[in-house]
Amino acid sequence: MKAPWDRQGIDKLIGTMTLKEKVGQLTMLSGELVQTGPTSAPVTSAAIQNGEVGSLLNLVGPERIRDAQRHAVEGSRLGIPLFFSLDVLYGLRTMFPIPLGESSAFDPALWEATARVAAEECAVEGIDLTFAPMIDIARDPRWGRTLEGPGEDPLVGQRVARAKVRGYQMADLAGPTAIAATAKHFAGYGAVLAGREYASVDMSERLLHEVYLPPFQAAVEAGVACLMPAFIDLNGTPMSIHVPLLRRLVRERWGFDGVIVSDWSSIAELLLHGVAGKPEAAALALNASVDIDMMGKGAYVDGIPEALDRGLVTMATVDEAVRRVLLLKLRLGLFDDPYRRCGSPEAVAAVAAQPARRALAREAARKSIVLLTNTEGMLPLGKSLRSLAVIGPFGQIVGGNSEPDATQRVAELVDRCKEAFPEAAIAVAAGSEVELPIAGGLEAARQAAQPSDVIVLCLGERVDMAGEASSRAHPGIPQAQEELARAILDTGKPVVVLLFSGRPLILPDWLVAGAKAILAVWHPGSEGAGAIADVLSGAHNPSGRLSMSWPADIGQIPIFFAERPTGRPRLENEHFSSKYLDIPNDPRFAFGHGLSYTGFLLTNPRATKWTLAPGEATEILIDVRNTGTMAGEHTLFQFIHDVASSITRPSLELVDFTKLALAPGEMKTVRFPLSTDQLRFLGPDLEPVLEPGAFQVFVGPGADPAQLQMLELKVSPAAGVA
Repeated sequence: MKAPWDRQGIDKLIGTMTLKEKVGQLTMLSGELVQTGPTSAPVTSAAIQNGEVGSLLNLVGPERIRDAQRHAVEGSRLGIPLFFSLDVLYGLRTMFPIPLGESSAFDPALWEATARVAAEECAVEGIDLTFAPMIDIARDPRWGRTLEGPGEDPLVGQRVARAKVRGYQMADLAGPTAIAATAKHFAGYGAVLAGREYASVDMSERLLHEVYLPPFQAAVEAGVACLMPAFIDLNGTPMSIHVPLLRRLVRERWGFDGVIVSDWSSIAELLLHGVAGKPEAAALALNASVDIDMMGKGAYVDGIPEALDRGLVTMATVDEAVRRVLLLKLRLGLFDDPYRRCGSPEAVAAVAAQPARRALAREAARKSIVLLTNTEGMLPLGKSLRSLAVIGPFGQIVGGNSEPDATQRVAELVDRCKEAFPEAAIAVAAGSEVELPIAGGLEAARQAAQPSDVIVLCLGERVDMAGEASSRAHPGIPQAQEELARAILDTGKPVVVLLFSGRPLILPDWLVAGAKAILAVWHPGSEGAGAIADVLSGAHNPSGRLSMSWPADIGQIPIFFAERPTGRPRLENEHFSSKYLDIPNDPRFAFGHGLSYTGFLLTNPRATKWTLAPGEATEILIDVRNTGTMAGEHTLFQFIHDVASSITRPSLELVDFTKLALAPGEMKTVRFPLSTDQLRFLGPDLEPVLEPGAFQVFVGPGADPAQLQMLELKVSPAAGVA
């Protein structure tokens, strides 16, 4: 048949389709190469040729994708192309730091660049759509999927969303290196009960609209092609059937006209939520405007025909969903050339071999590393270092974000340290496994450490200890590694700790006090070993900042900087105040925390205008000087606090951040634009409002109040308002 090139052609195509073919377009099945959910049935060529499937996930490789596509466009009655999708959260062939780590760079240009590389590598291998970015705000490090997101603050989530959508999709989704992005998981998933994966969420409408929805609205405004609802129920309504949020808010108010795809089998799981049988589940999801049923165990295939017969859903609603799916395929250029993203082996090899990709991965890893402590300037280590011990189960790491089989381990970190410290004798010992002791491991580690001038102790959690279905009730260092750390600290040698993790870790006091320096290196990607060596040696001055508060104790969770003030704030000498009896209120490391090998001095905070009328703007200026002997990058944050408002607002609200590079002794003036739009908040009716009065503006290197400089602005009443 002649390919439809526009919306009118799509409408004509829908008019020729049988119900079975329509439902097929709303069905996504797995190609079985990558496991991202529970067990599933294989996809047959007959199913594709019969129009029973409209898209595939987890099929990797251009030849395999080309073959599957051939069954659709050459073997089916209507020749409608498939689209192919994959979870590509931190790279396909070039692996970048995990998203939580990358968010610590506070660098939107970097976030966009890494998404661009991932899109290029996906596109040449036949992938049309990625299930990224994950922009769930997380304030509970027990939740495993903290690894995948932007941290605790909605502004950071908004900027990550925009950067990633730009990087994946570019200006033209039909471009040969563009792929569709998916904003997930809408919405509130990061607030699951007790940090437990797939649990329910119960939160106020205010919290939802202030914190958890803004990143998704930003993604929609950036033109994201696809949106995925979360598995959860929100305040008693499963998100897959949430008409007020999906249809009324996302579709009607935000104007999203892209595809909504369910998460893996979430429509079928409505039965377990206890709200629907199969036909009711299909109707409820369709009526909420969920277009595609991913691995739904027949939820749409079996449920839609019966739902139509019973009048639970209309054919117009089915056609509406089919139209959005076909329009996505049109936007992706698949009707024009179904094989446009299936590169030749030579093209795949050429993309993978580009040195610039490896350089970007190393730069991303370096910028993501956060220097948490640095007692007495322990770091950087001098290049003339004579001896070094690399101890711990992460001392030998491969260049990726996965834990290899022991027989496949490559001592990459050790090799990069040999390059960084050419005069040093380097000893190596695992000491323990990640979660279990090794017979004789502690003694071997002591022997390796004893003659060394410095010990690099590599601790943390495997990447599979975070992520989906990897919640941890005690998100700290496993006991076997704690015993190793005690043994190494007992040697009396200077110890530098590298923390590999997918979340903030709760660290014991003795480790923080005993280590001379601690670096959060996350799971740093394919060039992570080189990046770590760069930071240890001082070839790179660390500039990463925490995008999520690190609790001092599990009892503080959830913990985040944007708390609302209380009428009885913490007072150390007042019993009846908001505090714990047994631990401090403050986190171990606050949002924005991160040290440098140089010093920065902030002076002379000022504004170009101190009183603003509605619709006006000012600039907040502050001078920043590099007071040290090493060039470095410095991230500054701008917070506000509404002194008096009609509702209680957080003590600190992040409204902007920026990063600047300074040579030793250099001074620059940072200019933060600040408009009255940024001073608006959601009023009692959850509609944006600007109220006159005083606003405190804070500028500093993080959310620690002791490091912030404050000035005060006023907003005058609107004309004609008393």
